Amino acid sequence: MTELPEHPRRDRRRRHRRRLVMAVVLGATAVVLAVGAVATVVAQPQQKGADRASGSSTQDGGVAVRAGDHTALTADQVAALPEARYDAVIPGLLPYASSDVPPVSHDVYTIATDTPIYNDEHVAVARFAFMNFTGRPTVIVPVRSDGAWTLVMTPARQKLPSQSNGAAPAQTAGWVRTDALDRTTTLDRRVVVSTGEQKLRIEDFSGTVEQTFDVAVGAPGTPTPTGVTGYLQERYLDPQQGQATYPIQLTSLHASAQDEPFQGEDGGLIGMHYFPSHSGSISHGCIRLSDEAVTAVNALPLGTSVTIVP
Repeated sequence: MTELPEHPRRDRRRRHRRRLVMAVVLGATAVVLAVGAVATVVAQPQQKGADRASGSSTQDGGVAVRAGDHTALTADQVAALPEARYDAVIPGLLPYASSDVPPVSHDVYTIATDTPIYNDEHVAVARFAFMNFTGRPTVIVPVRSDGAWTLVMTPARQKLPSQSNGAAPAQTAGWVRTDALDRTTTLDRRVVVSTGEQKLRIEDFSGTVEQTFDVAVGAPGTPTPTGVTGYLQERYLDPQQGQATYPIQLTSLHASAQDEPFQGEDGGLIGMHYFPSHSGSISHGCIRLSDEAVTAVNALPLGTSVTIVP
């Protein structure tokens, strides 16, 4: 605000009184701003129930939500977000790489409706569909919980290998509202694949190995990504791919070296499936299994963590 100049005939007492009033007002404003700044820092996602959305739009089309402030997006806003599905590339998602399975990942969740996914700035950049591409409820696996917000893995890409010199993230993640998640399953085992040993192990969370199988992994030109953890997102039969008896075990992981190693339309997904030859570095990145191995993995719940190590 621009202040008008004082009239020369106003006495000094009035000017002094006015300056005192302005000083008090400015001081109070400074206190309010300081308190607001502190509230902004303190009101992180851990604080549940006192959130309110800004609703402002961003250049990438997402809906900006201030940290600590949130209101559910409208159905139209959620529907306008790209679906985080197996063949999608969504730059706003977060890369995720870990060989560990945190305790929060021992539980598997579903959602009751299409649910927005947010980045670290709590801008909505994508959505989970209530039903996945097979028409069944989408399975969601968390990796970190911060009160009102939970970081979860997604089955979409963050970028293509051709956009990142053949080093794209094999797994992505994003934030969802914790109260959008419905727990359905508690896990007690995980899958670990070693590309160097060409072995698949099913083990409990203490590291005790229950079953071990020989597997085939990616060839040098189409390697299976390592140093990452994803999850079993779906399983299904596909006679067109020669899988009419043993279901394909589809992970949330993607090839990190090539966009479409198999020249297909699956977004370079890493699957685990039956193949008569199931040893050596011979695949396009997928894990080739024996019939016994497929049967063992097929008995595990969807959402089971799949870690690939060198």
